[in-house]
Amino acid sequence: MKRIRIGIIICDRYRRCAGGKCFRSLRDREGAFTEYKNMAVEIAGYTNCDGCPGGNIEYAVDEMMKNGVTVIHLATGLIVGYPPCPSIPVFSDFIKVKYGIEVVYGTHPIPQKYFIMHDQLGTWRDPEWGKIIQPALTDEKMRMAYD
Repeated sequence: MKRIRIGIIICDRYRRCAGGKCFRSLRDREGAFTEYKNMAVEIAGYTNCDGCPGGNIEYAVDEMMKNGVTVIHLATGLIVGYPPCPSIPVFSDFIKVKYGIEVVYGTHPIPQKYFIMHDQLGTWRDPEWGKIIQPALTDEKMRMAYD
């Protein structure tokens, strides 16, 4: 069975987050973790971006890769916060180019309360945001389970 070692980078606004939703969704292979349904997966790194404009992005991935990380997930908190992280596409591009490692947008499913608010605000109408939210976008029942 193929083994995947994941690193998760969360938004600094949530630096006190214990990772409950991310770890639960990984365990249950929900949200952006559905692609790992038939794989052995472990978390090998978990940190925050160090605040705008993401000073820790440059260094955290290097450290995670030394611990065997093979995929970086930019956590759902970067996507759903108010405002969503404007640097998330830059983080993804930087990590891919500098480290040559796969980057996935999102971790746990987008909670329904955030889905409703961002829909009302029109935040995710831009095609680039449509691509960013896709891995963590689930049906309403699943979004409600993560509220």
